[in-house]
Amino acid sequence: MLGERLTNALAATALATVIGYQIYQVTHNPLALGLLGLVEAIPALGLALFGGHVADRGDRRLIVLVTSAVNVVCAGAFAVISATPTLMGLTALLAVIFVSGLASGFFRPALSAFEAQVIPLAQAARGQSWMSSVGLAGGIIGPALGGIAYALIGAVGSYTLIAVLFAISVICLSQISRKERPEVKHDESMWQSIAQGATYVAGNQYLVGSMALDLFAVLFGGAMAMLPIFASDILKVGSVGLGFLRVAPTLGALLVTLLGTRRPPTTHAGRNLFLSVAGFGLSIIVFALSQNIVLSFLALFFSGVTDGISMIIRGLIVRIMSPEQMRGRIASVSWVFIGASNEIGAFESGIAASLLGVAPSVFWGGVVTLIVVGLTAVLAPKLRVLNLDAHQIDASATQKVPAEAAAEAAEASGDVRAAATLGEGL
Repeated sequence: MLGERLTNALAATALATVIGYQIYQVTHNPLALGLLGLVEAIPALGLALFGGHVADRGDRRLIVLVTSAVNVVCAGAFAVISATPTLMGLTALLAVIFVSGLASGFFRPALSAFEAQVIPLAQAARGQSWMSSVGLAGGIIGPALGGIAYALIGAVGSYTLIAVLFAISVICLSQISRKERPEVKHDESMWQSIAQGATYVAGNQYLVGSMALDLFAVLFGGAMAMLPIFASDILKVGSVGLGFLRVAPTLGALLVTLLGTRRPPTTHAGRNLFLSVAGFGLSIIVFALSQNIVLSFLALFFSGVTDGISMIIRGLIVRIMSPEQMRGRIASVSWVFIGASNEIGAFESGIAASLLGVAPSVFWGGVVTLIVVGLTAVLAPKLRVLNLDAHQIDASATQKVPAEAAAEAAEASGDVRAAATLGEGL
């Protein structure tokens, strides 16, 4: 599983760097970068809830293998298109991105649910940190690899290298044994199944609060889609500089997740979550105001530090609060929030940059992030005081009563700490 996470992160982040830089070099239009995110988001988000339903009814391992293979084909298609740009051009690139978005709608919920079957609940906190750390390590090397490869061997060679990395990821996945399929209610229709997952999330303040916080913070505060413009026009550091700018937040997040393998940020998790998202917003404001590559790198680095803390806590909330038979559907709702914040956030960034200018749009996005933190703290008081203690997670996994059932029983009684199966005391 760690090998899959590493190679997939290498390939995906290198691909984001190469395709973003290539499209901006062709169009010199920030709106095109926003369109890039939207074209992927439409199929990915449109199919995500259905993908969660399929993940809870079918073979999660098989779904992940098939959709991962689609990434190999798409990377190869990018190479072919780049070899004949005058014949196919931007439209063809966007069409392949749309296909990858279709696969993503099934891949993400199935992968999240499959990982929960592979990693024991007793190791959930450390497992989440290890998986995040390995993925982030790939994310550090990937953007730099993509930027350097584009400069040295061009677009065709870069996409070929990315296709090879995706293929290795598929091979790693194939080495993991099959897991039992979740229990299925055969008298339940597809729409009832999808609605059940969404209703479960909406009725859980910890889940919906943490997901909404991430959604609106990254939706307005994200700057990654505009990095090609900062690298090319503001900081003037080219494709290599773009690669290192993309590395900065991942490097910060990796530092935090590695520390999390020893000391997960679970005590006073709610407070830590709000502080980390606020820190993310402040980092984005500094980045928007900077015209120095070193300061910009540091601002993005600290945005990654704060996002890494948030990532661990949000991932653990989803893991602990999800009954086994609903993991795919709950994961799909989570991915809708994450996808909306990332892909649609990229489109929002493109629109805002076209109207306000690149740097001002990123600055005001950071300000809006701080406002979102304040509003969520008021609207989700249970999340604000949530405690996630790793020792309690370990203990819950050894009990005869499933952790999910204990959570539901505790929620019914109104005990916040027991509802999370966590906490030493608030």
